[in-house]
Amino acid sequence: MAEDRHTREPARRPGGRTARVRRRILQAAAELIARDGIGGLRYDQVAELAEVNKTSVYRNWPDRNALVADALAAFGADAAPLHDSGDIDADLADFLEVLAAATASPQGRALLNVVASARENPELRAVVDEVFERRLSTLDHRLKMAIERGELPPVESSFLAGMLAGPVQMFVTRGARAFTRADAVRVTGVVLAGIRATHSA
Repeated sequence: MAEDRHTREPARRPGGRTARVRRRILQAAAELIARDGIGGLRYDQVAELAEVNKTSVYRNWPDRNALVADALAAFGADAAPLHDSGDIDADLADFLEVLAAATASPQGRALLNVVASARENPELRAVVDEVFERRLSTLDHRLKMAIERGELPPVESSFLAGMLAGPVQMFVTRGARAFTRADAVRVTGVVLAGIRATHSA
């Protein structure tokens, strides 16, 4: 029963065995969702890929939607941080480069696979919304600082996020080639130049 208590309160033992097992299960679930979609997610395959007993998966996630939700939420907590170096152009290029790598990861591909299914599933829809909301919140904070410093004119963060992230998603889903640093700089330059030109016109 002690293991169940740690499962309910993972923050108390972030380096404990239970926490490590949970991380492996969530990563395995994300990889399988990316490969097979939600419909193809099977607990025995999750257990095999995570190298744990199947009962560990069932004990922690008796509901499959909860497993999918936690796998995506864990990804959303860490993906694509946005730093403040004082140069908004460079910071956004860094952001896009990391975002592209995150989107191409198993968790990122899983998230893209879930988006369509989430329209009919309120629980998954909430998780998808949370992942994107976290990214938008990070971007919104950085943009406010840039606007206060005069680096950018006033701009709606959700609009800018769509303009910046759209090309990243296109590169990743098409898979023709990797999204490079040069691509990140080019996309950032074009989008920000357009915002600045539109504001001054």
